[in-house]
Amino acid sequence: MPVRHAAGHLVPTSLTLMALAVASLTANAQAPVAEPPPAPAPAPSPAPAPAAPPPPAPQLERVEITGTRNNDQAERRQSTAAKIVIGREEIDRFGDSTLGEVLKRLPGITLQGPPGRGGAIRMRGLGSGYTQILIDGERLPPGFSIDTLTPEQIERIEILRAPTAETGARAIAGTINIITREGFKKRLNDLRLGTGLENGHLQPGLSWTRNDSVDDLIYNLSLSVFRSDRLSESSTVREEAGGTVQREATDSREKRTGMHATGRLQWRGEKGSSLVLSPLLLYTQHDNEGTTVLTQDVGTPPYDRNVITTTGHYANARLNAQWNQTLETLGRLELRGGLGQGRWSGRTQRSATQFDDVNSSRGTTATLGSKLVTLAANDHSIVTGAELEHHRGDEAHSEVSEGDQFSATTLRTAVYGQDEWNPTPNWAVHAGLRWEGIRTRSRASLAGTSLDDSANRSSVWTPLLHTMWKPDARSRDQVRLSLTRSYKAPTVQNLIGRPRTVDDNSPTRPDRAGNPNLKPELATGLDLAIERYLPAGGVLSANVFHREIEGYMRSVTSLEGTRYVSRMQNLGKARTQGIELEAKFRLSDAIADAPPVELRLNGSVFRSRVKDVPGPDNRLDQQPGGIVNLGADHRFRGTPISVGGNVSWQPGYTTRISESQWVVQDHKRVVDAFVLYILRPGVQLRLSGSNLAARDYVTGSRFDNGAIRETSETDTQSYINWQLRLEMKL
Repeated sequence: MPVRHAAGHLVPTSLTLMALAVASLTANAQAPVAEPPPAPAPAPSPAPAPAAPPPPAPQLERVEITGTRNNDQAERRQSTAAKIVIGREEIDRFGDSTLGEVLKRLPGITLQGPPGRGGAIRMRGLGSGYTQILIDGERLPPGFSIDTLTPEQIERIEILRAPTAETGARAIAGTINIITREGFKKRLNDLRLGTGLENGHLQPGLSWTRNDSVDDLIYNLSLSVFRSDRLSESSTVREEAGGTVQREATDSREKRTGMHATGRLQWRGEKGSSLVLSPLLLYTQHDNEGTTVLTQDVGTPPYDRNVITTTGHYANARLNAQWNQTLETLGRLELRGGLGQGRWSGRTQRSATQFDDVNSSRGTTATLGSKLVTLAANDHSIVTGAELEHHRGDEAHSEVSEGDQFSATTLRTAVYGQDEWNPTPNWAVHAGLRWEGIRTRSRASLAGTSLDDSANRSSVWTPLLHTMWKPDARSRDQVRLSLTRSYKAPTVQNLIGRPRTVDDNSPTRPDRAGNPNLKPELATGLDLAIERYLPAGGVLSANVFHREIEGYMRSVTSLEGTRYVSRMQNLGKARTQGIELEAKFRLSDAIADAPPVELRLNGSVFRSRVKDVPGPDNRLDQQPGGIVNLGADHRFRGTPISVGGNVSWQPGYTTRISESQWVVQDHKRVVDAFVLYILRPGVQLRLSGSNLAARDYVTGSRFDNGAIRETSETDTQSYINWQLRLEMKL
């Protein structure tokens, strides 16, 4: 099985070439004398009379999109803390069906899992609690997946590479803030009808968005309905030291049907007051059936054929409210609260082991928050706030091996303050301090017997400093520096002592249990960035980061009695660092007489080391060595056609978890493309393909402590996904 990938050495070379291209562009960039964007240019074009109707539609679209892009870039440029803003243009570009597909092309973001199948979202190669994900500034409730939101429901995406006191410090790798559709900016009544095709199975979908106002009410409504039907094929080979080889082939089919509805209702009162209500409703039905065939070279396998069926329903409802009031002497006061509940009910059956588990879970989350923004003397903007979040989760199983019942409650409290000011016209400072405390309690029973109750309490102070400097107030160049303290809290699942057993227990297939004594990881961070904003709207940036981590948490497998059990443990210290490059510009702005192709390039190199795990490959949290994205799109002048594509590449790597454990991840190469055809003003057809270079994805693990040696390798097939969508403005 593969244990190391020499291909990883290509990442620095690719980034070097990118850096040279960026340097060349910087040298060629002119002052504000650059030719204007192509939006106004088509107006005087001598198109023949029959072609007169098409030019106005592209012309209007280009003016609108450029304005949006400039607004996003202006927000990024003016922010003291480093922030990347992704607007509707980029979110819509490829016609993606899930939000994860949009995020995977953004700077420094990777997805865990096979190509084309989504997966956990990671910043700087780190997930599992290192990356903080917010929706409208609020943390996701436990069990909530952002892929339950469709891209059509998103207004913009903000990527913060360093934490701030206001957004929270549980962000060692960074923060992704997903902003849903905001209040009335312009009237919208958009309908999108489409279908996907993957491996011969259709994935139909519909979405509708409405923006409008009635008297003092401004409202936004979004509705999405979808159905997916996907096949998965994988094969796993396990080899033990004694020569026993097991081969497991699995074929499964997953069907999902769902409905997502979101809204934003805003009433504007007098003297700067407003009330905003944001309801959200999600419902998904899930059906999965898979067959596993097991063969063994020596001896008799535990089973020959196992049919696994899973059915379930998930529903989530949430209502957030926010009251804004301008106070004459104090500033602007914001009060907010929210209440949400998610429910799951399902059943899992396995024919070979007579396993039949009827399970249900319920999670209820309540939040309260306040924020006061005060403009003080000498251009100071002071923000103070407090947050309270309570979550209770209950889970029940009919199968004893899964644990009969358990419940857990989490209470999070936080207070913060930050000050942002400009000591000089070309220097901005942002300083903050945040305290956050988390208390977790859990109770579980197994086979009718109560297990020990567990409790965990932790609190963290996090000072934060961001500064931005320009050579002069009107300069297009700027330098950012951030010194931060951040942390990663253990999850409820990692704290509770309830075990989850597996049928075929081994070093590479251990039972899983919690550790009530876990402590948070603490990280001290440094970020340094150099940015250049080009006259025609592009941007070039280079960012380096470093994190020193104490109390690093990782799952460790050990023999407890007669079974192998994996528990999360605090292992000591770790560090991670890297460099991130980004370039966005129009080719015609860099090379005279070149076509106006929009280019997007970003690449990152990551390095990490866990000090208490012997090397080599003692990397942090299965962090890849880097990632490269190359994208371009072009609108053909005088025609209603636009095309674009993106290539993403991530090297393979091996991670050493402990002295006796390794895991292996294959490299990823993902190619996406789209064609957009404007049928008439307000109606367009989009064809997109994702994972066009589909290939098998190989993962593996190895356990070798001298006495026992076991290896496992899994080969998962991936597929091309096609999307055809009709987009209409009603």
